[in-house]
Amino acid sequence: MRQNSADLNRIQLHGRVEAPPVLSHSNHGVEFYRFPIAVVRLSGAEDRINVVAAGPLLDRWGAPEPGEELTVRGEVRTFNNRTGVGNRLVISTFAKELVREQGEDENRLELTGTLCKPPSLRTTPLGRSICDMILAVNRRYGRADYLPCIAWGSLAYRCGDLAVGDQLRLNGRLQSRVYTKTVEERTEERTAFEVSVMSMSQKEDAVTG
Repeated sequence: MRQNSADLNRIQLHGRVEAPPVLSHSNHGVEFYRFPIAVVRLSGAEDRINVVAAGPLLDRWGAPEPGEELTVRGEVRTFNNRTGVGNRLVISTFAKELVREQGEDENRLELTGTLCKPPSLRTTPLGRSICDMILAVNRRYGRADYLPCIAWGSLAYRCGDLAVGDQLRLNGRLQSRVYTKTVEERTEERTAFEVSVMSMSQKEDAVTG
């Protein structure tokens, strides 16, 4: 796996702020804040994406308020939640730019990276083909984000033929999915995040769904 350069990791969201920023964590003396943004798909379904922004960025652009339309440009980031509460893998959008503007809802993601686990091709109960993958996207200085990706239909079959170590370029969206999990005999509602793959290229061969 390449460690000496950063892979492409670029996301642009446009939607509505659903809650004011709250403190997420501090790192090297900088405070980071988290807030959700709702983005409507063409189908009418809604993705609720968590955005993380540094305090200085919010100071520069102003803290977003619920109901505001906002464009967010940045990267998709992951970290492992070791608290034992909620999902283990936490996925969010790390904001590099915030712009208050009106426009069409948008959820556009571009990634390059390395397939780090064998893809899993399966069929849903309704007979639709689906393929699950994990893409390792390198940051600078040797760190990486591990992003769950999902492809459908004919693209799923092509993804199912990929091998660990393949270098990929993906275009798609970051989507949210609500599910229920039983914990100690009680049911909890949780939200999973994954990359819905719209197109993929491997080396010089373009693949689209």
